[in-house]
Amino acid sequence: MIRFETIRDRVLAYHPEADFDLLRRAYVVAAQAHRGQVRRSGEPYLTHPLEVAAILADLQLDPISVACGLLHDVVEDTAMGAGDIERLFGRDVRRVVEGLTKLSKVDFRSAEASQAENIRRMVIAMTEDTRVILVKLADRLHNMRTLDPLRAEKRQRIATETLDIYAPIAGRLGIGKIEAELQDLSLRHLEPQTYGVLEARVKAKRRWADDFIRDVSRALRRELSAENIPGDLTGRTKSIYSIHQKMRRQKIELDQMYDFIALRLVTDTVPHCYTALGVIHNTWRPIPGRIKDFIAMPRENGYQSLHTSLMTDSGTHFEVQIRTRDMHRVAEEGIAAHWSYKSKARVAPQDMERFAWLRQVLEWQKELKDPNEFLSSLKIDLYPDEVHCFTPRGEVKTLPRGATPIDFAYAIHTEVGHTCVGARVNGVMTPVRQPLRNGDICEILTRKHRLPNEDWLKFARTNRAKSKIRARLNAEARKESIEIGRKLVEKEARSHGFSLRRLRAAPGLPNALRRQGASTIEDLYAAVGYGKAPPARVIADILPPGELKRPEASPRGHGLAGAVRRIIGRPSGHILVSGHSDIMVHRARCCSPLPGEEIAGYITRGKGVSVHAARCPQLTDLGRDPDRRVEVSWGSSGGAPYDAGFIVRVENRKGILADLTKVIAETDTDIRSLEGAADDADRGNIRITVLVRNAREIGAISRLLQGIPGVIEVHRASPGRQGSASGG
Repeated sequence: MIRFETIRDRVLAYHPEADFDLLRRAYVVAAQAHRGQVRRSGEPYLTHPLEVAAILADLQLDPISVACGLLHDVVEDTAMGAGDIERLFGRDVRRVVEGLTKLSKVDFRSAEASQAENIRRMVIAMTEDTRVILVKLADRLHNMRTLDPLRAEKRQRIATETLDIYAPIAGRLGIGKIEAELQDLSLRHLEPQTYGVLEARVKAKRRWADDFIRDVSRALRRELSAENIPGDLTGRTKSIYSIHQKMRRQKIELDQMYDFIALRLVTDTVPHCYTALGVIHNTWRPIPGRIKDFIAMPRENGYQSLHTSLMTDSGTHFEVQIRTRDMHRVAEEGIAAHWSYKSKARVAPQDMERFAWLRQVLEWQKELKDPNEFLSSLKIDLYPDEVHCFTPRGEVKTLPRGATPIDFAYAIHTEVGHTCVGARVNGVMTPVRQPLRNGDICEILTRKHRLPNEDWLKFARTNRAKSKIRARLNAEARKESIEIGRKLVEKEARSHGFSLRRLRAAPGLPNALRRQGASTIEDLYAAVGYGKAPPARVIADILPPGELKRPEASPRGHGLAGAVRRIIGRPSGHILVSGHSDIMVHRARCCSPLPGEEIAGYITRGKGVSVHAARCPQLTDLGRDPDRRVEVSWGSSGGAPYDAGFIVRVENRKGILADLTKVIAETDTDIRSLEGAADDADRGNIRITVLVRNAREIGAISRLLQGIPGVIEVHRASPGRQGSASGG
């Protein structure tokens, strides 16, 4: 077990003026709080916070960070509270420790929701104080180093989370050495056999690689000395995880990698970096297309370096990376290099510009209320594979690969994104859905009063663009719903002899607001306009029972119920919304759910509740806003029939149509339409629309169709689609 004195000496080596009393008190409190606790390996629990503090000291972080490493588990795992931490160590230490404490006492629907919300909470805390994530990465690194005593299932769960979340966060923050170790340790637990094979192959090449690095380094030092270029040369072989990923992605073998062996030259100035690149290219042949200038075009996490791949006369490939000392520290320690013991409080604003991703996370997380949606978006944002594009004035915008002009527009400014009507890329008009390429010059064309298109969400790549589009669409939907709701409430009020002005002054209004969970009358109108609350029920909540009049029946209907009949021209199908049958609903045409199927409701823009089958893939896109989801269920169907569609993949043989229609007729089911087409494979697709009463009938017909000789497969389809049959 590492000793506290060892940590103290490491801090003393880079920060002689550190507050050692703070560190000593943190150690004593941690030792007392964790007394008697042991890890799964049987070691005293105190070994863990000590090792975490040692990792933070290796990163040369400030004393508060190291103290938080010692204290990071006391609130979660002991009787000590956050208030005790603040009283003993101050507000900064409390903020970091609280940001690391899991929400273990909150009852979540699932383990996934718990994980998502804890990560969300940590990321939000991280944007307020970067030391939160630095301590968390050190905590996760030591946990991964000591994962073996846990059962296999838990090891794999932790390793998956590490590979999906924590290693990429380390990468986005530029902490290369922690990212690489987390990746290797994750692979060792997730794919032990693959890891073992690669580890053995790398070890077998290690002696040869060491000899090669020594010989090339000797030759390069000689050439650099002749040009008076100072610098330190080191060599390395590629990490096992990086080798595994590259072999799988490019379908190549270990011997085919250009960068299995890499030399790193750390020099003093940027001009010397470029001069050294010329010297290296005069010494060995550069491989075309393998020269990357991350000094002129830094990565989003602040990484800067020159990379070049070379070939010796004997045909051996290797890579050289060239950077200054400051660049090297950032490459190894990332944002930790900007939060060192030299920092008096926060990271300097000019340094934070290099880590804009932190601010972006804080911005778009506010738009996502569902923790699982937040986690999915975070994973997307953690794998950027960047492209660098330019505005016409030469300003560089760094975007994830696959980003479109829409992402570029929102990267410039929110209003530029909202009012975008087109894009000119490299001087040529380009569709806004077309992915941008590295080096593209993109000009965004705008028009005042333009609104975002809902289809943009399908091809926008960045979370900034998606969150801004959703926010604007939701604001417009709310505006429309308020207006629709106001008109419907006014119409209902007039049927009882009340004006809207009298209604707003009625003593029952606060009661109606409370029942609908609304803060203002506009919230109430929006609930009516969305279809969450029928206007008749709202009026009944506001007016005393004695003042309610029974409205005259109308053959065309009135209020919301009449609106749905005019809009979609068919009854709701006896679907209950939150237990009520008087709310405007319609079955989604994309999946046409039937009674008996599991369903989900989504509040549309002024058209009530759209009801989808729970299996419908459209729900993934529609369910972005949790406020617009609503509980729905089937009521009494009353025997009303529904259109249901099938696509039947068949062999192209005589009599197949007769067999299909005969089987359906024997079930006493009406066929509404039937069409078919053969293809070149001597097979065909037949689309059939039938009238059914519930999902059980659909299942029975599907099983009977699958039993017909020559039927290959049967799929549900949207009924009433025009055009030739397709599928299979």
